[in-house]
Amino acid sequence: MSRQICCIALVILLSAPFAMCIGGGDSPQTIKVICAGSLVAPFEALEVAFEEIYPGYDVQIEAHGSIQVIRQVTVLGRTADVLAVADYSLIPMLMYGGEDPHATWYVQFATNKLGLAYRPDSAYASELSAETWYEVLAREDVVLGLSDPRFDASGYRTLMILKLAEYLYENDTILGAVLGDAFSPPVRVTEDERAVTLTVPEIFESSTPRIALRGSSVQLLSLLEGGAIDYAFEYENVARYYGLSYLQLPPSIDLSSEDIALTDKELLVDLAFQRFSSVTPLFVAQKTYYAVTIPRLVENEEGALLFTEFLLSEEGRACMEGTYLETLTDYITDNPLAVPESLLSYL
Repeated sequence: MSRQICCIALVILLSAPFAMCIGGGDSPQTIKVICAGSLVAPFEALEVAFEEIYPGYDVQIEAHGSIQVIRQVTVLGRTADVLAVADYSLIPMLMYGGEDPHATWYVQFATNKLGLAYRPDSAYASELSAETWYEVLAREDVVLGLSDPRFDASGYRTLMILKLAEYLYENDTILGAVLGDAFSPPVRVTEDERAVTLTVPEIFESSTPRIALRGSSVQLLSLLEGGAIDYAFEYENVARYYGLSYLQLPPSIDLSSEDIALTDKELLVDLAFQRFSSVTPLFVAQKTYYAVTIPRLVENEEGALLFTEFLLSEEGRACMEGTYLETLTDYITDNPLAVPESLLSYL
């Protein structure tokens, strides 16, 4: 609560242009925001500050794994005013196709890194380091929480980290040792002159108590805090916000840098199965960038624009940084001609 109060105070001091009531009427207008799980705390801070300035609006936040965020609109047919995901590439990949695309632009607004969250009493926590973490995770009496790569960006990024670690530490057994026989069929690794590809099977369920699989990384938090698992790959802002112990991994594998441990080829994760019959989701190991868009069909376009404008503003960045999310100083869009005019001044 103190973070939110500080954020509101800063917004009131800095945001004279925003300080007006928009969205009149007796009942607040709803702004439906669907976001990645790692954005829950940042967006809750945005919600509190936004509604303080715009009491005529009610921001409603719903969180999922990033792939599921987009599928709410593209597959399940739901309407949303704002979508925000932990991997910008998902928006053009899953929303741009066809004669009636679900979206036509995105804006990258934040970055992050993945590391290991744990408790001080997690198994072998005293032995954990940047040199030993994969050995700890491979032990039979250690329980690891994983986000499902079929639904969540942190899930396929976790697979990337385990494979990149093999190149960094010059040990080609890390991926297999950590995952063990948890999945049948297993993640398949293929290599050619261009890329190393990790192919995720359509049936991807853990068959061992060593691995706890959930639909998004934030769903692992209760398991970790309750002692059901020892470790989980989490974004840094999530671990810091919830006060978890956190091991930062080397930048060449934590997807916080443009330079990764595999230098001569691309590292890809392939989700080539029937659920994505119209596209072939092929994810590249690269620096983590979050992105926001407004779907083409919205119920509250005015509210969506206001919320997104606030997110990109200096005041909005202050709110998100108060929850440890690293925002960008220079926003990036793929299609400036399609970006709404009210947002262009932030680009």
